Amino acid sequence: MSGSSVPEPAVAPGDDPQRYAMLLSEVYDATMAGGRAPARPRSLIADSWNRLLGRGIDPEHHSPPTVDTSGLDMLRQSSGLLAVLDDVTRGLDSVIDEGDNILVMADARGRVLWRSGSPRVLSFADRLGFVEGACWAENAVGTNGIGTALASRRAVQIFSAEHFLRSHHPWTCAGAPIKDPRTGHVIGIVDVSGPAPTVHPTTVALVDLVARLAESQLREEHDRTLNRLRTVSAPILARMGRPALAVDPDGWVAAVDSLPLHNRVLLPENGLPGRVWMPPLGMCDVELLPGGWLIRVADDAESSPALSQVTLDLRDATEPSLEMVGQFGSWRRSISSRHAEILLVLATCRQGRSAPELAEDLYGDRSRVVTVRAEMSRLRKQFAGLISGKPYRFGDPVQVDVKYPHDMSTLLTSSTAPAVRAARGIR
Repeated sequence: MSGSSVPEPAVAPGDDPQRYAMLLSEVYDATMAGGRAPARPRSLIADSWNRLLGRGIDPEHHSPPTVDTSGLDMLRQSSGLLAVLDDVTRGLDSVIDEGDNILVMADARGRVLWRSGSPRVLSFADRLGFVEGACWAENAVGTNGIGTALASRRAVQIFSAEHFLRSHHPWTCAGAPIKDPRTGHVIGIVDVSGPAPTVHPTTVALVDLVARLAESQLREEHDRTLNRLRTVSAPILARMGRPALAVDPDGWVAAVDSLPLHNRVLLPENGLPGRVWMPPLGMCDVELLPGGWLIRVADDAESSPALSQVTLDLRDATEPSLEMVGQFGSWRRSISSRHAEILLVLATCRQGRSAPELAEDLYGDRSRVVTVRAEMSRLRKQFAGLISGKPYRFGDPVQVDVKYPHDMSTLLTSSTAPAVRAARGIR
């Protein structure tokens, strides 16, 4: 890859995109053939091409990306991007509304989670396999705005023959990583793509700005979550008078009492709530809180904490709620009708229910397992540790009681779930 360098960015203001595309095509042809190129590709592109050539990927005959939509809802829920989807869409409306580009959001592995744009450009994307459920990591489709942004951890613009696969040369894309502000890890990519003649040098700057705004939104939402948890836990910690702390479901600390300050603790994957060993705290007793966990350093002379008592209150059909009484306090929270339906089923089937069984209970259709898993993901995130999986069930340390309405015909009156309809006629 000798010769002069192709200028950066991909297309500078005042450049002729058509002439520039012709130069890139000459550089591409010579480089892939192992010959002397009239210019060097940008360092970002050269690095990407070298990675792909080193893996033996054929730029002329590469299979379309694998598309798997079976778990798409679950991927969307677990990506961490759902909270900023609306903000990203609004931030890039001006680019998409012109009808020449599509907006794509991909997760940390390059899997396309959402896309939007005009039918004409979406049809163009379909032919490339640029569809929801497809993986657009570099290993899958070569140099591109999603995969190369993931590999380089920076905003990129890929124009025409800068794409490693020749089939993508009629395309231009600009992508930027969105990072978790708590950890700095990339959780996804926002990308704007369209036909090569639509390239504009400011697009990559706009996409990067929207990604940074999304990170700011994530940071603010995390602060709000910790503040809500702090409000609940502060009086409990004050009453205990023992070393303890309150953390969110990911272990980020909201409040601490009589312990060294930690930003985050490593939560065990299993065994919560209950008594568990947690470095660097040692043996701890862990209880549920709304939006997190109460962690108390255990006294070896004490017995294990009492089992938690959970009450599902369905007496008011318009406002079902969940109440929990633990060793050090209690709390009550309103829940959605859908979550009330799920908890009712699990409370009456303590052996647990599989995803197909819950789909039958809630929708009368055992095939709706993707919808069920998405709902269970939301429920388990909201009440961390309350529900176990495989099958879905209340955790072993939890004692559950259901308060029904006096008139069972009013049980969750808006619900059409088969399990709820059956329950109305039982009592």
